[in-house]
Amino acid sequence: MAAAFDLKAASSVKSAYAALTAQQQLAGAKSASTAKARQASEDFEAVYLNTMFSQMFTAIDGDGPFGGGKALGVWRSFLTDAYAKSFAKSGGIGIASDVYRTLMAQQEDRGAAPAAETTP
Repeated sequence: MAAAFDLKAASSVKSAYAALTAQQQLAGAKSASTAKARQASEDFEAVYLNTMFSQMFTAIDGDGPFGGGKALGVWRSFLTDAYAKSFAKSGGIGIASDVYRTLMAQQEDRGAAPAAETTP
């Protein structure tokens, strides 16, 4: 009788461990998905800001740190890219947060859609 009890206890411990492992994997996948969505939204805002900064600098001629010439366009693009990434990383103008919320809402909708289809 005691041996049967030990087998049941071992079986329930194994199933509890399996459930815990599955839950941890799901949580890890969600946090990875969240991090990817946050990075994608920040990158999107950086691209937008880079375009905006590029347009702002087009009217500025070569006087100053660039000194004019053919290298002006190359160095200016590096500068606007660095400005855009810095602005986006420090909070930007609010585009990234809206894009992030939209991405997460779409992921939740996709996750809920198959469950809604299976229920009669």
